[in-house]
Amino acid sequence: MEFELIARVRARAALRADVELGIGDDAAIVRVPDGMRLVVATDTLNVGVHFPEGTAPADIGWKALAVNLSDLAAMAADPAWCTLSLSLPRADAAWLDGFLDGFLELAARHGVVLVGGDTTRGPLSICVTALGLVAPERELRRGRAAVGDEVWVTGTLGDAAAALKLAGGDGSMAAADPGQARRLRDRLDRPEPRVAVARALAGIASACIDVSDGLLADLGHVCSASGVGAEVVLEALPASPALAALLPARARRAVQACGGDDYELCFTAPVQRRDEVARIAAGCGVAVTRIGAVVAGERVRALDAQGAEWTPERSGHDHFAG
Repeated sequence: MEFELIARVRARAALRADVELGIGDDAAIVRVPDGMRLVVATDTLNVGVHFPEGTAPADIGWKALAVNLSDLAAMAADPAWCTLSLSLPRADAAWLDGFLDGFLELAARHGVVLVGGDTTRGPLSICVTALGLVAPERELRRGRAAVGDEVWVTGTLGDAAAALKLAGGDGSMAAADPGQARRLRDRLDRPEPRVAVARALAGIASACIDVSDGLLADLGHVCSASGVGAEVVLEALPASPALAALLPARARRAVQACGGDDYELCFTAPVQRRDEVARIAAGCGVAVTRIGAVVAGERVRALDAQGAEWTPERSGHDHFAG
C-alpha cells in the first residue's frame, strides 16, 4: 500500500523545467540558477497541536504547505520546490486525495513543485520542507532592524487563535455568530502566505519574521537578533471584522498579541520608507498597519492607549512549555 500511495502522489505532482529528477528516486535533483541563494524551511504539523481533530484533509494539506511558504516569504524568497513526509495511521487513499487537493492547490498558486518525500505508518503528522530562491542583495533577515525603524504587520491578527479557542469550547466565545466563527476558522485552516508583498518589500524592509508563535514572541526574536528593543501599541493591532464582532478591544489583546498561527508578516522599515511600504501594500492588495517602533533596549514592550505597559501571561506559543 505504501508504494501505491506514493504513486498516487507522483501522478498528481506538477513539473518544473529546473527539476532534473523528482519523485521516485532516493533524492531529488534541482538546478539552482547562478547568482541565487537557496532558502530552506521545514515545519511539522501534528494532529491536536497544529490543527484540531476532524479538520478537513484539504485544509490540512493547504496549511502544511502554507506555513512553510510563510517562512520563505519572511526571507523574501521565491518558492520553487518542496518535499512532503506523511505519517498516517493507515493507508487511506481517500484522505490522501483530499489532502493533495488542498496542498497542490496552494502549490500551483505559487509555482511550487513537489519533488519528493516519504510515507510511514504512525500518528497523523505532516512534515514539509519548502525551498526557494533569493538574490543575495534581496534577502530579508531577522537581524537587521535598527533603532528608529517602524514596526509593521500585514493583514490582521488574532483570528486563528480565536478560532482555536472556539474549537476548544472556550466559554467566553460561546455566543459567536456562526458566520463570523466560520471566517475565523478559515483563517486558522487556510492561512495565506504573504509571498508577493514580502518580495516587493525586499530592499525596503530592514528585518522580517512571520507571525507563527505570537506577535510579541516573534517580534522578540527580531529584537534579539538585531540587538534592539521594540514598543508595540496594542490599540493599533489590526483586527478583522469577524474578530471585532466577537471580542471588544481589551479582550482581543491576548489573541492578537500572543495568539499566533495567523502567518502574517511582522517587519521593520525606516521611517522614510513609509510611503513606499504603503504603495507596495496597495499594489499587492494586502493591508499593512504600523503598530510600533524599534527602540534602544533588548525586549518588546506592549503599551496601552495611555502608554502603560501591558504584561501578558505568556508572550507566545512554546511547544515545550508546561
